[in-house]
Amino acid sequence: MAKPPAQNSSSQDIQAFLGTARAVAVFAQRQPRLVFAIDATASREPTWAMARDRQAAMFHSASKLAAISIQLCFYRGFQEFKASPWLTDSDALAQQMARVRCQGGHTQIRRLLRHALTVHQENPIRGLVFIGDALEEPADDVCQLAGQCGLRKLPLFLFQEGRDPAVQKTFQSMARVSGGAWARFDQHSANTLADLLGAVACYASGGREALENHPGQGARLLLQQLKP
Repeated sequence: MAKPPAQNSSSQDIQAFLGTARAVAVFAQRQPRLVFAIDATASREPTWAMARDRQAAMFHSASKLAAISIQLCFYRGFQEFKASPWLTDSDALAQQMARVRCQGGHTQIRRLLRHALTVHQENPIRGLVFIGDALEEPADDVCQLAGQCGLRKLPLFLFQEGRDPAVQKTFQSMARVSGGAWARFDQHSANTLADLLGAVACYASGGREALENHPGQGARLLLQQLKP
């Protein structure tokens, strides 16, 4: 026997639903937004678990400071680049991160910066956090894009794993021209990374004033580099 047809929604119900959806969208757009990007190529694998745990801690720190939306981005493998939906739940962010696995491939920092500039033009973001250890693209190209970020008030927070001097020089230049900051970490400085990421989350949620009131060495390091 056929089931009776489902009751149709009234026009009032539809309008109420659409109104709620628009309100949710407006609320999400007004939240401070931060792009969190990671190099997931094979060279990062030895310290991947440590970095993943520190990044999860940063997500939880951000959720305690204020309502903040984070988009998780990563690149790996053969031209693979992924960007998550905007998320405000720290557990959902940690779960997204836990599913990422390292794969061999070249860096795609130019692609990441172009993505961030596009997102920023659509709806401004407070900054871009990047964690990586290598650069296999022309330094002039990535510095030019970083300069465009600076012109558009999109600071880059670059956390370098390892001690490659060429990578350090370029990352520092990118941070400077974008109005952001650079710092190094390794497997012996897990707490330092957590502190730095927490400071960035503080800056994204409340700007320089919030960072000035944030305790810890990470906040002081960022303040030394950020433009007034």
